Amino acid sequence: MLVYGKASRTNDPRDRLATLVTLLREVAEEPPGIRRHAARVAALIEAGELAQGIADAAFLDHGRDLACPARDAATALLLELARSVWDSWRTGFRTSPGTPDLTALAATRLPARITTRWAEGFAFYALYPESYAMAATRAALAATTRVVGIRSIGAPLSAMVAAGLGSFDMQTVRPVGHPFRRALALDDTFAAALTAGDPAGFAIVDEGPGLSGSSFGAVMDTLAHLGVAEDRLSLFPSHSGEPGPQATERHRARWQRATRHTVPFEHVMLAGGGLASWVADLVGPAQAPLIEISGGGWRAFQGRSADAWPPVNAQQEKRKFLLRAGGTLWHLKFAGLGPASRAKLDRARALHAAGFTPPVAGYRHGFLVERWIADGRPLDLGAVAPGVLIDWVGRYLGFRARHFPSGPERGASLSELLAMARHNVGEALGPDWAERLDAWSEPRLAELAGRACPVEIDGRMQPWEFLVRPDGSLLKCDALDHHAAHDLVGCQDIAWDVVGAVVELSLPEDSRDRLAAFVAQEGGHPVDPDLLAFLTPCYLAFQLGAASMAADAAHDDIEGWRQRRSRARYTEHLRLVLRP
Repeated sequence: MLVYGKASRTNDPRDRLATLVTLLREVAEEPPGIRRHAARVAALIEAGELAQGIADAAFLDHGRDLACPARDAATALLLELARSVWDSWRTGFRTSPGTPDLTALAATRLPARITTRWAEGFAFYALYPESYAMAATRAALAATTRVVGIRSIGAPLSAMVAAGLGSFDMQTVRPVGHPFRRALALDDTFAAALTAGDPAGFAIVDEGPGLSGSSFGAVMDTLAHLGVAEDRLSLFPSHSGEPGPQATERHRARWQRATRHTVPFEHVMLAGGGLASWVADLVGPAQAPLIEISGGGWRAFQGRSADAWPPVNAQQEKRKFLLRAGGTLWHLKFAGLGPASRAKLDRARALHAAGFTPPVAGYRHGFLVERWIADGRPLDLGAVAPGVLIDWVGRYLGFRARHFPSGPERGASLSELLAMARHNVGEALGPDWAERLDAWSEPRLAELAGRACPVEIDGRMQPWEFLVRPDGSLLKCDALDHHAAHDLVGCQDIAWDVVGAVVELSLPEDSRDRLAAFVAQEGGHPVDPDLLAFLTPCYLAFQLGAASMAADAAHDDIEGWRQRRSRARYTEHLRLVLRP
């Protein structure tokens, strides 16, 4: 099934350098504390993307990794920022940030354009760069260890490992090829320099391992080919597990023999006051320990018996906690690290001011803090009149359409959505059903794309995402960032959410046009009926794929049954939509 995608953006590196200057100015203006530390981390992540983009631009030009002045200057800057972050962390956020020197990088010959990837670990999986420096410190490796980061996210993470080791010796590499059979492509001079100087050992750094662990494997393969003994390698992954089912036996066996160094999320976030102390200035001192509600744990607080719980894909859920402070229960949800993630606070405040979402207290180093609506109950579709629901959802989606516009580059094209739908329908129902999508030809899609108005969609219109207050009013939960999730959909015309509302909220058959009219009135732009017709099978095919993959990954039989039930529902919807 096709579900996931990778977000990237292409910019002038000089613009990204200007963004970094702005971020560093914010660091200098903040007083000591968690906010200044978080600003340092945001600058580190931006510098990591810049270093990755510059190195990848050279790779693209030459077909292999090689040294160049711009790459070396970007790496040196990244190392300086990593040391600043680590100094801040280990001194309780008290050290001065200093003034990083960007002139050396600005003076080099920068590429005309760079393409950077949004690091999923920082955006979705609460991967804190501080944990890598902590792991390096505990590893007790020599400061002359050579650190090898695997781009993309391995660039800032390897800089943090170097900071933890006290090393100034770092390079990054780009594995290429089939996702399960990655390999390195190195310039001869770069390859020779990679093992020159007799370093004490090699620290290989990345997120993962994933389904195959082949990126780690590619670096180990290359170092072995260059004559480095296996016992000189240390691995710094993001978790202590094994590579997934697509790993080769050779890579799996070597992984099991390798020395690995990790620090779990809890050691970063929950020790010594941790997250509760970070948000104390927003909500007051903690009155009870944090309660984790990740992985579907929030369902136990919705007043439903377990047999009525909605399905969740626990592996894809962001970390969530409840905290009682100041006599109030607060919801602390991971919203991501870095500049883009901090903008979610503005979106949360705008949605609450318009009456659509819970009150929000603020954002602290990756976590958004909002009030937990203890008196809200999950939306019961039978207890709310369809007309009331259509009116409220229409105003909500219209608000999003008007206030959260986006460029087309932030989401899948209509052609990509069609390819996904064909693939998923073919896999679920067979090629005959997939062929029924062929009526949507490329010229027709090009015309539709010209009429589409991409926005930051909600992307999650299931009934359990809504709460009903005692006075009958509605609130939308988890409304900030599904348009920037770890999938291929991204930002789309608001018609995507109209389709989602009709499907998920079981609205009457004749309600789609009425809902679209409400959205158009509030949003200031008509909802194209042809776009609605096209996006309906695409939406269903995407949800079918997501439910199928979640069912396969379910951690227990009951969760798997919930996902299979969802999959059957989307399948039946698709049969009705695609019937002759």
